[in-house]
Amino acid sequence: MPTKAHLLIVDDEANTLASLARAFRLAGHEATVCDNAAKALELAKAQNFDVILSDIVMPVKGGLALLEELKSQGVTAPVVMMSGQADIETAVRATRLGALDFLEKPISTEKLLLTVENALKLRRLESENRQLKQRLGKHEIIWQGAAMQRVMAQVDRVAASETRVCILGETGTGKELVARTIHERSARAAGAFVTLNCAAVPAELIESELFGHEKGSFTGAAGRHIGKFEQADHGTIFLDEIGDMPLAMQAKLLRVLEEGEVERIGGDKPVGVNVRVVVATHRDLEARVREDKFRQDLFHRIYVFPLVLPPLRERREDIPALVVHFSKQVSAQNGWKPVPFTPDAMTALQSQAWPGNVRELRNMVERLMLLATNGKVDIETVETALPKGGSAAVAASSAFSSGALAERVDAFEREVILAELKRSHSNVSLAAKSLGLERSHLYKKAEHLGIDLRAMRREHDAQE
Repeated sequence: MPTKAHLLIVDDEANTLASLARAFRLAGHEATVCDNAAKALELAKAQNFDVILSDIVMPVKGGLALLEELKSQGVTAPVVMMSGQADIETAVRATRLGALDFLEKPISTEKLLLTVENALKLRRLESENRQLKQRLGKHEIIWQGAAMQRVMAQVDRVAASETRVCILGETGTGKELVARTIHERSARAAGAFVTLNCAAVPAELIESELFGHEKGSFTGAAGRHIGKFEQADHGTIFLDEIGDMPLAMQAKLLRVLEEGEVERIGGDKPVGVNVRVVVATHRDLEARVREDKFRQDLFHRIYVFPLVLPPLRERREDIPALVVHFSKQVSAQNGWKPVPFTPDAMTALQSQAWPGNVRELRNMVERLMLLATNGKVDIETVETALPKGGSAAVAASSAFSSGALAERVDAFEREVILAELKRSHSNVSLAAKSLGLERSHLYKKAEHLGIDLRAMRREHDAQE
């Protein structure tokens, strides 16, 4: 299916604007028209256009001057120049200034649509190239053991379908990474992969982020904003931490899932979208439904194929491969020489509980590489970096060497968190960062383990 585009057409002839706009709209595109270069520059800076088409000969300011200003202002949309007075010298100058193409009037509808289609393909390829460069080495799922083997088998199975997936797991287990893998192994891989963390966006802004808004629809809406759903058209949208989405927004999301269309804030007509929805949460959604904090009808819409990611403490056999991967990644990003990890250092890392999961392990690998002496990470390096100077021996201490597995894990996590809080002088933000946790997650974890963070802070302040 052809890509739907938002075009800006600039020409001082009203008949030309009307005929071009009509041709594009009949082809399924959206066209904004403008009869002068000054207004066109304002529009291009305020809105995100996919392609800009401009006449060259216009009063006051011509198309070449507009092209030069667009490039100097950082407008990245490809620009196609049009002229009824075409000559080689003008075409060469337009190309040197950054024009994608040069069309001679009168222009046939077929030629016009083909030019725009090629411009869209080029822009998509450039975007994909930038994404690939940014993602190089960052988005590879590393695993060796049976736990992740089962997960990846499920990923392969569901990726080939259009089924909605709900990814469940603790913070730091790689939920977004799995969602991206599902997208890349699906028939939508050529489309966009768009993400939104529902817990990170203020409640009053989340509707605009998801569905977009029109200029002037509310205070501060200086231009049209295309929402995440439209950005993900013919691709995948990943809604992380959907369990934290406000109830009012849940009702609007449900309608989009049922109708397959969105309506921008301030808009007067719905916009159809063809999007695969993948969601994730660290919360117990069924419990949220029972507590009336999550809509049951939305739950049934998104909870079609639940995919549970194991915490790192349940996939310790993957830790050596993850450490090697992260050490290569850190070395490449910082221009460092590779630093090997000794067997006893690796054993010590495998013994830890890792409450922050893979994210925490990655941070620890970088810390260890900075602390490494003699060109390697050994057991002494690990003991220096771990809270209380602990190592594998810590995991075997009497404080948590007996009882059920869950009790031992809780005891270990409590010991690690208390040690980190002591080292950071009861500064919750610093402790959370060191452990590779979000601040809110550390509060929840501490509450579960019976640690009163506020009381510890008060006690520390009283001693100062």
